Amino acid sequence: MQVRRVRRVVRKIDPWTVLKASLIFNIIAGLTFVLGMWVMWSIAVQRGIPDGIADIFESLTLTFTPDGELYFRALVLLTVIGVIVGTGAMTMGAVVYNLISDVVGGVEFTVLEETYQPVPTQQRVRRAAPSRLGPRPAVPQPRTERPPTRQTAAEPEQPATASSVPATKS
Repeated sequence: MQVRRVRRVVRKIDPWTVLKASLIFNIIAGLTFVLGMWVMWSIAVQRGIPDGIADIFESLTLTFTPDGELYFRALVLLTVIGVIVGTGAMTMGAVVYNLISDVVGGVEFTVLEETYQPVPTQQRVRRAAPSRLGPRPAVPQPRTERPPTRQTAAEPEQPATASSVPATKS
């Protein structure tokens, strides 16, 4: 298998495609974040960490109530806002990239491309070794056109034939 280097230029990114892909990505990332926080909160509640933090704040005369349902609702709301803002930012990034690439010409990548067929290589032209007998005499090439003849205004041009011989003036 042969490998060749190929230069590719990314000139345009479709904003609609970026919107769809980033929306799916951000939804999955948001769900993962909410699930992870829910698992961590559950472990923290089992260990008694929120109650310990509430006792510390109470000794400092600060108020802290470990209400998991309230925190979970706020977390979900912030995640939904983050998904919307992140999707909009990625889509606007694609639009801005398209505007800039119209001016600059895009981003160029060098890619290694695998081919299953042999890559055509340039054949080197081998020059003949110089002769030890000296340079070869030049072989005259047959002429395909006759040189232009001088015409006078009184003489019309006559087509040349193989048997015609130019007339000479004396």
